[in-house]
Amino acid sequence: MSDGSLHGVVVAHGELAAALVAETERISGQTGVLRSVSNTGCGPEQIEERVRGAVGPGPAVLFVDMPCGSCFFAAMRVGRERSDVRVVTGVNLPMLLDFVNQKALPPEESAGRAAGKGAEAIRKG
Repeated sequence: MSDGSLHGVVVAHGELAAALVAETERISGQTGVLRSVSNTGCGPEQIEERVRGAVGPGPAVLFVDMPCGSCFFAAMRVGRERSDVRVVTGVNLPMLLDFVNQKALPPEESAGRAAGKGAEAIRKG
């Protein structure tokens, strides 16, 4: 992911991020597009450093589990530092599957599309 191409970073509590990345890769057959960051065993500064390290030098979309809490605040701080990084909250499998198939888009467009796909996937039965 250091080649400058758009990639995603899933930031979530516990093992959720790793599980979402693993299932996205399994279903899509695409690897190396997403990275996972967990908040397990660290405070706010350490989470932020994990996020910053996972983002690296290229453009990225940060997918966060909830629109509040330590993962969200760390992602937002990193996102404010960089014009090529966007944050999307409420991460779900449909948005990640769409993202890995649309990675040629710029971060702003990719983030908007991901948010739309994620919202479309939520249904009341």
